[in-house]
Amino acid sequence: MMAFVDTHTHLYVEEFDEDRELALIRAGEAGVARLFMPNIDDTTVDAMLALCRSHEGCYPMIGFHPTSVDADWKARLAAVRRWLDSPQTFYGIGEVGLDLYWDKTYKKEQMQAFEIQIEWALEHDLPLVVHCREAYPELFEVLAPYKETGLRGIFHSFTGTEEEAARLLEYTGFLLGINGVVTFKKSVLPSVLPHVPLGRIVLETDSPYLAPVPYRGKRNESAYLVEVAGKLSEIYSVPLEEIARVTTENACRMFRTMDLIS
Repeated sequence: MMAFVDTHTHLYVEEFDEDRELALIRAGEAGVARLFMPNIDDTTVDAMLALCRSHEGCYPMIGFHPTSVDADWKARLAAVRRWLDSPQTFYGIGEVGLDLYWDKTYKKEQMQAFEIQIEWALEHDLPLVVHCREAYPELFEVLAPYKETGLRGIFHSFTGTEEEAARLLEYTGFLLGINGVVTFKKSVLPSVLPHVPLGRIVLETDSPYLAPVPYRGKRNESAYLVEVAGKLSEIYSVPLEEIARVTTENACRMFRTMDLIS
């Protein structure tokens, strides 16, 4: 059976409270064997860890999302740092980054929080899972000093242009996370991705958000990852099995979990 990896799912959030166990079963039946879960902020760590501790194949990350940056961000970020320093194993620093779509009030603070968490990734030799929305100039400003370091990670939910993809991939330790947006009618990704090597791509859902066609408008879940993989099979003109193999190897190499591939 083909094995897929969902590199970005928030299965621990309240949208799954009614059927979380069933969602996990559906993911397994669809061949989604590994689920990597980025944290949101200081309020979500307990729920995320409870899920990961009780289910094999679920792997937690730790980070502070840019939309959670507020007037009290330093204290909240410190609380997240205490988790990072605890005996708990985390597989990445995420979800971090910049989001100026909704509000630019804390732009400076978002950039500061992002830089701090980049340093965490380097300090702990963990991949960085980066969220960027309406903030590419600021993203490159913060990342520039780290271009020649060992920083690695995933640019989550990539939906940009060929030029943006090329600039992101100049960061040679990074991959692009592709989700249900690739199936949307107005998405530019079907024309952009042929210029991106399959070896630089991982699959994700970002569930419960961004459900792919034919589930668009509904709650997303990890089982729907196969729709993303199917679209990539079409775009790259390779069998679905090849999409599964390459993206799974990419993900496990990034998260240093190659031993988990059966």
